[in-house]
Amino acid sequence: MITQNKRLIGIMLSVSFLLLIPLFAMLFTNEVNWGLVDFAVAGVLLFGTGLGIEFVLRKVKKTKHRILICASILVALFLIWAELAVGLFGTPFAGS
Repeated sequence: MITQNKRLIGIMLSVSFLLLIPLFAMLFTNEVNWGLVDFAVAGVLLFGTGLGIEFVLRKVKKTKHRILICASILVALFLIWAELAVGLFGTPFAGS
């Protein structure tokens, strides 16, 4: 039980640290211009990915299946992130 809570705390700390990077970048340059919605979307994406991977690690027993499912979750994260960042596919999802 304690190990599971440590991983959850690790996920939350990792997401917080990753969100601090653009926050500090905004203090030093005008090239990074994130709003509150940008931070919220990034937080939901990162935290959701972390929780999804945590769920897979807890529930899936076979290592091969764990790797494939976690890789699929990460690919989905990167595709959504790329679409939101630059409109990679030109969908209305990115505001195109």
